[in-house]
Formats: sequence, C-alpha cells, structure tokens
Amino acid sequence: MNFDHNHVVIMGLNQRDSIWKLLNDYNVNSLKRRRQAEIDAFFELFERAQRIRFNNWQNGIELLDGAEWRNGDIVIPGGGGPVISSPLDQFFIDPLFGLDMGNFYLSFTNESLFMAVTVVLVLSLFGVVTKKGGGKSVPNAWQSLVELIYDFVLNLVNEQIGGNVKQKFFPCILVTFTFLLFCNLQGMIPFSFTVTSHFLITLALSFSIFIGITIVGFQRHGLHFFSFLLPAGVPLPLAPFLVLLELISYCFRALSLGIRLFANMMAGHSLVKILSGFAWTMLFLNNIFYFIGDLGPLFIVLALTGLELGVAILQAYVFTILICIYLNDAINLHQNE
Repeated sequence: MNFDHNHVVIMGLNQRDSIWKLLNDYNVNSLKRRRQAEIDAFFELFERAQRIRFNNWQNGIELLDGAEWRNGDIVIPGGGGPVISSPLDQFFIDPLFGLDMGNFYLSFTNESLFMAVTVVLVLSLFGVVTKKGGGKSVPNAWQSLVELIYDFVLNLVNEQIGGNVKQKFFPCILVTFTFLLFCNLQGMIPFSFTVTSHFLITLALSFSIFIGITIVGFQRHGLHFFSFLLPAGVPLPLAPFLVLLELISYCFRALSLGIRLFANMMAGHSLVKILSGFAWTMLFLNNIFYFIGDLGPLFIVLALTGLELGVAILQAYVFTILICIYLNDAINLHQNE
C-alpha cells in the first residue's frame, strides 16, 4: 500500500497514536525515509478526516467528496468537499460540553439540548395560553392548538379509564402526550435531532410510567393486585403456567412500549434519509435520463415525509392510549371478566 500526500487510506482508526500501528503494517521504515513534509501531510489529512467524524464500520462511514473504494478501503483525496453521511449518522449523539469529575464525565449533548428545547417549548405554549388573562374569547392559532390537544387527551382518558379517579391522572397523561408529540414533530425539522429515536430515552420513559402504574395498582388494591395474574375460572392444573405467562406479559409491557416508539421513529427517519440521498445524487448527475428518473424517487421522498409526519403523531397517540389501558387495568381489576 503506497502513501502520498494526494491519497491516504483510512481504516476506521479513531486515535492519532493508532496511525503508527497502521504504518508499521505497511513498512514503516520506508515511510520514515520520506520527507518529513509528506508525513506531516499524512497526519493533517487524518486529522481532517477525524474532524469530519468517521463512524465505525457498524454505524456507517462518511466519505469526502471524490473519495472512492479500493479493495475494501476508503481512499480520501487530498482536497475536501461535501460529506455524504450514513443514514444512521442523524442519530449520532455529540457532546457539546462536559464536566470531568474524576471517574465520571457529565456531558451536555445534542440530545439533551433538543430535549430541553422541547420542554421549554411545551411549557411556554401552555403557560402563555393558560395564564390568567391569557385565554381569549376568540382563540388565536396557538390557543386553538392547545385546546385541541387538551380536548383530545381528555376524551381519550374518559373513554379508556373507568371510575371517578380518572381526572387525577389526566395532567400526567396530557404532559406525556404533548411531550412525545412535540419530540416527534421536532425530529421532522431538517438538521434537528429526534429524541425518541434513541432506545434509552423511550425505555426510561416507558419504565418510569410502568413503575408508576404498578405503584398505583398496589396503593389501590394492596396485595390483591396480584390477582390479575390469575383470571377467574382457570382450571387449577393450568394456574401455574398462566401465572408465569401473565407475569412475563405484564413485565414486557414496559419493554414493548419503549421499543415500539423507538423502532418506528428510527426506521422511518432512516428510510427517508436513504431515499433522500438517492434522489439528491441522481439530481446532480450530468445526465438528462438520470434527472428525469429522479422524479420518481423525489415524489416517493415527499410521500414518505408526509407519512412520517403522520407516524410521528400516531406514535404519540399509541403510546398515550396504551398508558390509559394499562392504568385502567391497574385501577379496575378484572373489570372485563
């Protein structure tokens, strides 16, 4: 493998010191005999590639303009250029700043930033509309939006949760739905970050709600809450198997709740990114047939964007209605038996 200042082969190494290992594999002695300027140029290109942030082989790779594959390697030209990103690059978490505390490192990431922006946006929207004197007899667009969300969640709670305690849980359900809705819609904005596309976020949200619902069930029914594990009228020989099956099913509610939201948001955004990159590439090829053929993928991208917008709203609704169903099961044991 030959190295010169025009082309450099990068193998996915992330540390500057690791470059020497790569050099040793391809005859370091011959490289050391070259001019010092060529070696400096080699490191300059490597650092520039690092700044553009190469992902590892599992998460995808970013190529500079004019880069090409050669025998499974990425060859980077001497010049720079625009970057063609991996479809998964939009989910990469970048630390903006951090605090080193010995064995711990606390960082404020782009994910934290967009989550904070969502919280501030939701609080500001509801705060302006609901403050004293904020409501108008003739509602404006923002007030109409808040009233629409409020009425929608209120009807959902009234339909799915029985008993007189439903209003006690309405504020929590309203906040959850609004937060998820704005997080999902924010991810549709170009160059933003989809908070709900990360499994740890959705899992933390689903598990915290699941634990809260379980606590509500124990507060209301005590140890009798365990009776949900054994439906009425079950033959005694089948009781142990059904108890185990119901327990596993109950525990997996939290896992499925988080996976459903994460998988739908991540898959939809990745598909839109892949087709958008394909359409964008065909659009700038110097061939009239490619340009005409780009109209099909372009319309597909527009249709998928509209579909993804609907999925963003639908997933917030599905997450909320499942919370209501699980909460109703915890409050009203065996109501359907």
